[in-house]
Amino acid sequence: MKFYWFTIFYLGLVASTMAQTHSSFAIRTITAGVTLQRADDTATLREAIQFLKKAREQYQSAGYTVQTIRITTQHLFLLRKNETDAEFLQKLMTLDHLAQQENIVLGMGWLLPADTYEVSAIKLATEIIAQTQSISFTLPISQRGVGIYPASIRCSAEIIQAIARTSDGGEGNFRFAALANCPGGIPFFPAGFHQGERSFAIGCETPNIIRDIFSSCSWEDAVPLLTKAMESKLQPVEHIALAVSREYGWPYDGIDTSPAPGLNASIGEGIEALTKEPFGAASTMSACSLITTTIKNLDLRRVGYCGLMLPVIEDPVLARRASENRYTVQDLLLFSAVSGTGLDVVPLAGETTVDELGRLLQDVASLSLKYENKALSARLFPIPGKAAGEQVSFTNPYLTSVRIMPLH
Repeated sequence: MKFYWFTIFYLGLVASTMAQTHSSFAIRTITAGVTLQRADDTATLREAIQFLKKAREQYQSAGYTVQTIRITTQHLFLLRKNETDAEFLQKLMTLDHLAQQENIVLGMGWLLPADTYEVSAIKLATEIIAQTQSISFTLPISQRGVGIYPASIRCSAEIIQAIARTSDGGEGNFRFAALANCPGGIPFFPAGFHQGERSFAIGCETPNIIRDIFSSCSWEDAVPLLTKAMESKLQPVEHIALAVSREYGWPYDGIDTSPAPGLNASIGEGIEALTKEPFGAASTMSACSLITTTIKNLDLRRVGYCGLMLPVIEDPVLARRASENRYTVQDLLLFSAVSGTGLDVVPLAGETTVDELGRLLQDVASLSLKYENKALSARLFPIPGKAAGEQVSFTNPYLTSVRIMPLH
């Protein structure tokens, strides 16, 4: 049970690898969004699970690999009534138990309301990580039209540090993120949460499509060729989603066109195919911008980030280039300015202070407000006992080894 979350992803990735000879991409997730009646509402959860299984069958019958099925709910703080921490946690464990039985993962949104700091939330966050296997959650650190949430930034920084110190190898932070200007309906985790009537969305693993196109095209031809390739692959996925929506009465939100990477589908490899340089070299930012311009303008119903994901320890090429000191944490922020979804699974020294984490989150929050509709998240990985430059390996098969990145 210890590595439940990672096992789900790993099994999906193995299946995806086996299917690469047939298809250059996989469906990373079918994510259903529901509103629970209470914190242990298993009836609504079961209904969503049955729908997801039927949707998955439709895609598998059409020859697609579906790596995971997931469920998002309304925010955690909205589910909590008058329970003590222990009572609330027990209800969440009931949901988690069902999720484990059914091999799904849950995205349950904000732990606290916006711009709220509560000392007790830090302990509750570590308990959720320790006592559950399938639940991810977040805090908001900015919102367009409102601004930056300093209290949430402080609370997020303390939660990140606390999870790092209380989970094996700091890996519990895989299930927590600080969200900057992120809307509901994102199908990828841990950012996903749900608002409104039930619905579903799709997320795909498409870096190998990008690699294949960029391996044999010029900069001038990159956008039209990638557009044609992505639309030819993803429009049939959307057609099935619309048919599923009609058949089962679940509204379809769209596809998050973010090219989610994996150990066998490296976005770093795709970018290097175009630049002909190691990731981090001059022209990397131009490639990031080009990919994002393309995926934000595909002829599809789009939802979620629709941005470039650069998860350092989930992508072997990104991890290798980080270990070679080809780019920095600040470079990742720079790339996010023209493309990305923020700072994702960035390995940091275990001694990184709350103040340092907070300043980094402040930068992410500020960047999210600079440009219209910029949705960013920060999933930071302080590694206990490790200093900048030291090599670290992880106990789960979904993350790749890397050297700790210096914060400055």
